[in-house]
Formats: sequence, structure tokens, C-alpha cells
Amino acid sequence: MKIAVFVSGSGTNLQVLIDQLHRDNTSGIEISVVISDRKKAYALTRAKEAGIPIYVVRVGDFPDRNAFDAAISRIIDEHEVELIVVAGFMKLFQPVFVQKYRNRIINIHPSLLPAFPGAHPVPDTLAYGVKVSGVSVFFVDEGVDAGAIIAQVPVTVSDDDDEESLLARIHVEEHRLYPQVIRWYAAGRLQIVGRKVIVKEA
Repeated sequence: MKIAVFVSGSGTNLQVLIDQLHRDNTSGIEISVVISDRKKAYALTRAKEAGIPIYVVRVGDFPDRNAFDAAISRIIDEHEVELIVVAGFMKLFQPVFVQKYRNRIINIHPSLLPAFPGAHPVPDTLAYGVKVSGVSVFFVDEGVDAGAIIAQVPVTVSDDDDEESLLARIHVEEHRLYPQVIRWYAAGRLQIVGRKVIVKEA
């Protein structure tokens, strides 16, 4: 199965996917392209070192967001991508794009959705004072972090946590969960029933 990974930053989740899926000849999963909206994202260096084609597509280079999405769509189709994996990509897709790739876009978020959606979930978590945070992987829809949830893992919030310490523990769980969900998708084990995603037995 060919996947595309969308990135904006350092690419720690991308590196895990390269190591656990792309470089594993038994996985049946190939990262066929990495796309970033930031040309200086370190994730692009990780992709280059793995020999994966990279593209930089910046919003400012297009007249509107639909044109930006259309440029990305052309790349996706050219590389025959079967699943789009969002890994720290800090742009929202327009409805036309989401509808074209319905149930073929997944994202990961550092909270137990629907709690703390949006761009600042870890500081929001700490400010609210909750005792449990976590990781959510979900199908992207037209909302903000609002799609059907595929899998979640809780992470306990300690009394002395700051953003760095909590995010470090969340990243550990992200790096375990994301490759697993992609394997489930590749194996045809995900069944969507309304807002519920059922993981079928292997």
C-alpha cells in the first residue's frame, strides 16, 4: 500500500513510520511521497535520507486554499497514494479535498478527542487541569479534529508536568499507535459504521 505523509515540523512521527513501515519489507507499506507546507521542515531531511520523494507546497504560492489543495491532490494522484497520513501538518483541508479522499485521510492528535481539539492541545490540557490526556488517531472530515476516532491511548497527567514533559510521554504513545493504525488500514481491518470505527479481527 502506498501512503503519503504530510508534515510541517521536525517529523518524529514520520521517522517512526519510515523505520517501522517503509524500511520493513514485510509490512507491504511504502511511503511514496512526503509533502510539507514549510520548506525548512526537518521532516524533509528525514525523507531525503530515506530516499523518499519530497514536495513543498506553500499556501502563499496559490490564489486560494482550494488551489493549494488542488496542487496537493495532483501530487497524491500522480504517486497513486492509497492513504494520506497527516503527521504534524498544520493546515486544514477544504471540503472538496476531504470529500475526494473520504475515509482515506487519517490524522493523529495529542489529546483524547473530542477534548482539546485545535492547535494547542497540550497547553490547553494543562491549563484545564485534567488528570488524563492521551493520543487519538482519527479519520479527517470537514471539521477541526472532529472525524471518526479509530484508536485512542490514555496518558496520565502528573501534578508536576509542563508542556515538554507531558508531550514527551504523549510522543511515546504516538510512536506506538500510528504505525499500528496504518497496518490495520492496510490489512482492511477498519470498518466505519456511522461515527464508530470498528477494528476487525485479523
